[in-house]
Amino acid sequence: MPATIVETEVIADAVTAACRAPSLHNSQPWHWVLNGGELRLLLDRSRVLSTDRAAREAVISCGAALDHVRTAMLARGWQAHIDRLPNPKNPDHLASITFTAAQSVADQARRRAEAIWVRRTDRLPFSGPTDWDRVEPALVAAIGEPAVHMDVLSEDARPRLTFATELAENLRRYDTPYHDELHWWTAPYEASEGIPYSALVSRHEGERVGIDRTFPTTHQPERRSAVPGDHATILLLSTDGDSHADALAVGEALSAILLECTVHDLATCPVTHLTELHVTRDLVQTLVERDAVPQVLIRVGVSPVTETKPPPTPRRGLPDVLEMNS
Repeated sequence: MPATIVETEVIADAVTAACRAPSLHNSQPWHWVLNGGELRLLLDRSRVLSTDRAAREAVISCGAALDHVRTAMLARGWQAHIDRLPNPKNPDHLASITFTAAQSVADQARRRAEAIWVRRTDRLPFSGPTDWDRVEPALVAAIGEPAVHMDVLSEDARPRLTFATELAENLRRYDTPYHDELHWWTAPYEASEGIPYSALVSRHEGERVGIDRTFPTTHQPERRSAVPGDHATILLLSTDGDSHADALAVGEALSAILLECTVHDLATCPVTHLTELHVTRDLVQTLVERDAVPQVLIRVGVSPVTETKPPPTPRRGLPDVLEMNS
């Protein structure tokens, strides 16, 4: 099917939506190039964290942005045709995308696109999700990616995940480059990137979650005290391999799950620190029966509806991420 030239404004709006995707420490490691009717997604190496040596988490972040742009364009009536990793000589060229008019747009597609602007990473403890028997099949259907496995971890897995979190923290206690990078991305040095103060948690709030990354301590008043402990359902995304293609697919699946959960009024928090070290990654792998590579965990639950939500985490401006060629 031949590609169709889409109005530049429509694609620019979709890229703006795509950049709402989550990324490690809000590093936003993507660069978009619009050339005629083709939109290209490239990994921005200048924004890959030094502790992400293989750029695995950066590619996962770009995969989430790729699914976001596909979702945003579909809601506007355009079907995305994605050629992933099209250039073997340039592994940073993650995808080339062309568009044709969609025959129809389901209401669910529009709801997922709207969820892009509502979703946020919530690091506070959750109440348990309700109606999970209805939600889980919807998540499986949303992924639609056979290369990515989604496992719902049992409550029995939580002590081992807590142990893995403590182990990771101990192993990194004297890892100066890691802590320097963490502090740099959580410092209020710039409004358009990094993790804002409002999105961080206090030590006590983090202890109530138990399996989240330890960020620099905040000194704001204690929040969500009515939820004394985390009762989130924990999902694990894994793959059979550990290539760029696997990471890209995981990012797309991550986006689909986060948006579908948001449609169901569920709070979410991706958890990646347990897959950054070999020893904790291997420990997480023992929680599932298949011989797969753990990539990302996701906490899913309920946050109080009466709670005042913090402002959206900022993003870089469109001119900084989108290059337009005539």
